[in-house]
Amino acid sequence: MPMLPKGLEKQLNILDFSLSSLWRRKLKNLSIMLVFALVIFLLGSFQMLTGALTNSADAVLKNTADITIQKMSAGRQEAIPLAYIEKLHSIYGIRAIIPRVWGYYFDESNLANFTIMALDSDSMPDGNKLDLTLAHGHFPKKTETDTVVIGRSVHNILGLGERRIFSLFRPDLSLKSFNMVGLFAQQTDLLTNDLIVMNLSDARDLFNIPPSMATDLCVYVANPSEIETIAKKIAGLLPDTRVLTKKQIQKTYQVVFSWRSGFASICLLTALVAFAILAWDKASGLSPEEKREIGILKILGWETGDILAIRFWESTLVSALAFIIGCTAAYFHVAFFDASLLKPVMVGWSVIHPPFKLLPSVNLADLLLIFTFSVLPYLGATVIPAWRCSTVPPDSVIR
Repeated sequence: MPMLPKGLEKQLNILDFSLSSLWRRKLKNLSIMLVFALVIFLLGSFQMLTGALTNSADAVLKNTADITIQKMSAGRQEAIPLAYIEKLHSIYGIRAIIPRVWGYYFDESNLANFTIMALDSDSMPDGNKLDLTLAHGHFPKKTETDTVVIGRSVHNILGLGERRIFSLFRPDLSLKSFNMVGLFAQQTDLLTNDLIVMNLSDARDLFNIPPSMATDLCVYVANPSEIETIAKKIAGLLPDTRVLTKKQIQKTYQVVFSWRSGFASICLLTALVAFAILAWDKASGLSPEEKREIGILKILGWETGDILAIRFWESTLVSALAFIIGCTAAYFHVAFFDASLLKPVMVGWSVIHPPFKLLPSVNLADLLLIFTFSVLPYLGATVIPAWRCSTVPPDSVIR
């Protein structure tokens, strides 16, 4: 059997001694590890949830219009006349202008809010790509009346099962029946889980909107670099409207998530500070038995570096186990329990919004961030006090 290098053999012996030392104080170290794992679990859940929400929003917003035009009156949005489209034909660079009808529908029997949206997908520049957002089926064609595409939560809340036919109430309480021809995929749940998409004529019939009106106008631009310029021209031609670009909508989502993530970070900071105090107190407040052990090791010829190595390996083993347990628990928390502890903070507290499935976002940068904010401070909080104690003369601690 080949001989191990002297330095490696020494470190293995120190590691073996560290394991036995941890086992002798297993209850104390287990409590530290569990608290440590809890802190990492909160940090990991927060990072994975933020990444999942951001990725879902970015993926879905790629298919939104370059510019959205909304008519405003007294600071509130109202229906926009289709005649406004004629005023925009003079602007060079506009590829297409698609009217859209949308609104909210409250299902009293299930206490759920649904979002109704209607547009002419056949006239959209990339309308054929919309089917890629579906788990199966297709978007309603202009000639297909009384057909819809629905989100996953809508399907579950209405209890459709294998059925495809369901009805919604018009404003006069008469029923309008629809046939489901498509179901959105799970990857788009963040924005489509409560969504029902139909053609324009059906939406106008459901909401009692005149054929000459729409909720807003979606503008598609030929050259993406000219979006801001064209948006300014539209605002000049239609002063009573609000003009939103895709970049502004994406920024709004980022600001919302950033604000809420900052609020969550402040809440988690309390847990981090409490844990840092706990780690420092645990390391600096060495028991008389631990101090006596260090003194005996010094008398037996152990150097200060060897004692520091023991504490380093002990801290590394505890933090590594806590890191693995905490990150694994965070992944399961987001993937299988929909981040129930943090999700209300990030997406709101509405009890009538249908639930949606989260896909955890795990990358090396997030893991390094969690490691930096949790493991490194713990290693420093345990090794430094051990070094201070190891420099004390051994005869002063074994009396």
